[in-house]
Amino acid sequence: QTYAPKLILLDVTDISCIRDVAKEILNCYGCVDILINNASMKVKGAVQSISLELDKKIMDANYFGPITLTKAILPNMISRRTGHIVLINSIQGKIGIPFRAAYAASKHAAFGFFDCLRAEMEEFDISVSTVNPTFICSYHRPPAPGNWEASIWK
Repeated sequence: QTYAPKLILLDVTDISCIRDVAKEILNCYGCVDILINNASMKVKGAVQSISLELDKKIMDANYFGPITLTKAILPNMISRRTGHIVLINSIQGKIGIPFRAAYAASKHAAFGFFDCLRAEMEEFDISVSTVNPTFICSYHRPPAPGNWEASIWK
């Protein structure tokens, strides 16, 4: 059976929006075979210069967003005893680098959650994968000498 694609907007920092969208998707399509959590937000700055409000926003997007969506879809997968949940995370979920504390903390938290989820879902034949890409050079030109990030791109 083919389905016409439907555009559904989702704010991963809004818990009630996530739940409503998950419900709408399940009502429209009946199930989710593969859930790919790929939304992310990052900030660069010294710990003392990043507000607690921004720290919370990063955690909402990178941790609470994916786990809320996963928890909303999970009962359907468990009842069908099939499915695959993927978290596109970051190498910073395993290591931290200067000026990325909020981002790294949120990715560490997500990594821990999905690692535990993987073990719990084994009995239901649901796969859980975490992809931790390494650093990606998004510069159009190499960074200036003396920039602490330069060593990362080498």
